[in-house]
Amino acid sequence: MKTTLFTGSALALATVLALTACGGAAQSSPEATSATCPNGEIKFGIEPYEDPAKLKPAYDVLAAALSKKLECPVSVQVVEDYAAEVLAMRNGKLDLGQFGPLGYVFADAKAGAEPLVSFGTAEKELSSYTAGIWVPKDSPIQAIGDLKGKSLALGSVGSTSGDVLPRFGLREAGIADADIKMDYTGGHPEALLALTNGKVDAAQINSQTLATAIAAGTFKPDDFRQVWTSNPIPNDPITVRGDADPAFKAAVKDAFLSLDPAAVAKVAEFLDVTPPGPLLEVTKDNYTPLFELAETMGLTEKDL
Repeated sequence: MKTTLFTGSALALATVLALTACGGAAQSSPEATSATCPNGEIKFGIEPYEDPAKLKPAYDVLAAALSKKLECPVSVQVVEDYAAEVLAMRNGKLDLGQFGPLGYVFADAKAGAEPLVSFGTAEKELSSYTAGIWVPKDSPIQAIGDLKGKSLALGSVGSTSGDVLPRFGLREAGIADADIKMDYTGGHPEALLALTNGKVDAAQINSQTLATAIAAGTFKPDDFRQVWTSNPIPNDPITVRGDADPAFKAAVKDAFLSLDPAAVAKVAEFLDVTPPGPLLEVTKDNYTPLFELAETMGLTEKDL
């Protein structure tokens, strides 16, 4: 079992439901209907990694472009939490799902989710992000090892950068979960807010949330200090239900890969991919380090 996959070299290749249907063009033939619109609508689930009221409009833009490509309406559902998305796909209530990297590990095991694409940079390289822990600039905490006995704001249970990776970093520093006061705030923005409001000694803030907050003027990095960061994490995969028709899988992948970066731009901003490039093909192999992390941490679906 590997225990240094996030402290050694960089990673290898590297949400009830709100529902809005985006209009699409009429199907051009029975064959098109069968291959690209088997149920008259494609349901696309998104984990609530940011405020759903902000995520929904961004994903509606992407869904509208996908609807046009596939000649089928695509409905966006921001699910309640990480576990809800896995359950919805397993129960056939989602055709497509964007999962956080670690959420994908469980979606693979419990729902047969198959990765199709992820977010590319303007240089057409797969994008990544980092987990981090921040403290006030005048805090006596200088490194992650100084957090023993302190309070730490985390995001949501099962989040890659908002839960598991910070706890992995603590473990590597010799700090057990019981040695720290962990406060699960419900999301990345909430964890950041707990820190800026002085409610905790430290907080997890990943690079995506950091970029969004700085751009919005809600976080001033000069007033805080980062005491730990992870190695790069491959960005979220967009997956398809494993038991979907192979022709549907192929058509959806081709549609994603042919989307103009402008259709992806609003979503990419939340993932700190600015300027964005096209969506790029990914496979399970791109997320091997996350499978190793889940094994190292002894995680099961109960940890979502």
